[in-house]
Amino acid sequence: MQKLKLAGLSILSGLLMGISWPATGNLAPVFFIALIPLLYVEYIISQNSDKYKSRHLFFYAYLTFIVFNTYTTWWIWHASSEGMIMAEVLYSLFMAVTFLWFHNIKKRLGDKKGYFALVVLWIGFEWLHFNWEFSHPWNPFGNTFANYPKIIQWYEYTGVMGGTLWILVVNILFFKLFKKIIILGESIKSNIKTVGLVVTILIVPTVFSVITYYNYVEEENPIEIVVIQPNIDPYTEKFGGMTEADQIDRILSLARKKITSNTKFVVAPETSIPRSSRENEFEANYGIKEIRKFIQEYPHINFIIGATSYINYNEGGKRPTTTARQVNSTKVWYDVFNTALLMDTSPNIQTYHKSKLVLGVEKLPYPALFAPLEKFAIDLGGTFGSIGTEAEAHNLISEDIHIAPVICYESIYGEYVASYVKKGANLIFIITNDGWWKDTPGYKQHLAYARLRAIETRRSIARSANTGTSCYINQRGDIIDATPWWKPDVIINTLNVNNKTTFYSENGDLLGRVAAAIAVLLLLWSWTIKIKGKLNKQN
Repeated sequence: MQKLKLAGLSILSGLLMGISWPATGNLAPVFFIALIPLLYVEYIISQNSDKYKSRHLFFYAYLTFIVFNTYTTWWIWHASSEGMIMAEVLYSLFMAVTFLWFHNIKKRLGDKKGYFALVVLWIGFEWLHFNWEFSHPWNPFGNTFANYPKIIQWYEYTGVMGGTLWILVVNILFFKLFKKIIILGESIKSNIKTVGLVVTILIVPTVFSVITYYNYVEEENPIEIVVIQPNIDPYTEKFGGMTEADQIDRILSLARKKITSNTKFVVAPETSIPRSSRENEFEANYGIKEIRKFIQEYPHINFIIGATSYINYNEGGKRPTTTARQVNSTKVWYDVFNTALLMDTSPNIQTYHKSKLVLGVEKLPYPALFAPLEKFAIDLGGTFGSIGTEAEAHNLISEDIHIAPVICYESIYGEYVASYVKKGANLIFIITNDGWWKDTPGYKQHLAYARLRAIETRRSIARSANTGTSCYINQRGDIIDATPWWKPDVIINTLNVNNKTTFYSENGDLLGRVAAAIAVLLLLWSWTIKIKGKLNKQN
């Protein structure tokens, strides 16, 4: 019965986390108590160390996180069952290992250092997960509040890891009250300081944020932008069922409905140009030719659109990059890119290649090591296997307007998006294709995370989705003019340019880097104590 109780508590934690999440419940405040059942499981195992081992806690923690990750990202199944399993199994594994490390440190260093370790270990894990080859950071805890912009305006200083810190500290303090009052039978009065601390930690950031939200005023320097949502089915139309001419015609026809003499930018989604092109032969591509004609009609516009492009190499048979593919058995190699293009009346086409790639879809981790597994990569049409990347973020520029061309999945990487701003971006354009996940929480979560980028950087966002939700987002994180699901549409609005940088834009995930460094020291301390203990037993 005790094992069933522990399993039930573990599942409860996962479910509470799940219903807190954007688009799968959206009850974000519930996350402030969601970890309590799992912390109670850890407490029971700690108190019964003669009966339970660390592997038992790992199992229960893994159960919590597999429930959480499956509840919130089951929709990956629509694109690939293998992709969903890989994402959820791996992410839950990393989470469970992190929780196990907290347990072991707490066992060796005591409760206070142990719960402190939980905070720094978790934030350090989130920072690592944003930055290593197995990166799939869809569920950092701070993302919970993505649809509650009024209470997280302070993300402009901390990014989402500040939200993770908030959640962890409140959960630990609530659990401390639960343990003392419910388990140990102490009175509320004797724990009034802890109660006051919890209330303060909940209220102060919220009040600060609400005041900031209602007092934040954007500088008025509007730029008119047309955003296109062509709604081309990625499974049945995008790569075969609909002609190239029909796809381009739909995009340009939608644009014509809204363009005015004041329009500065027209934005179309990721991979809108269906036929891939070698980058030194762009002008031979049908889609490029038609956009050139369109710009002749409207010479005042800048057209930003997604495409698939490639670059050929000839290196005497040697593979020039870890992502390069060989042309049959020749000595020619090439890289494929998910590319954003900026076109205007000049003969030049500015390009940016997507750098943050979807694990298992656009890349395999550590390609030099796992290259033989590339044939198992998920095929989402157009390109297959690991694709090439840009060395670092860079902006597309039109006169004094610097655009951060964020492609799809890149919009979940706060520090990466902030790096565009640090390099001068004063507007953010997100181009994406959210149709892979069908009408599920996937495209809704992806939209919600874009609101976080607006707050962190205080940059207005124009978001063009092939389908899903196209919209504008202001510098407070409010969504404006959202389009409906599965409908061709075009919208027009103005966004204010901003040249001021936030603390987060300048410093990125500073909180994560500090937490990761402290976490390493705590782990070394804990392991040192363990080794000394074993040596003492031997002597």
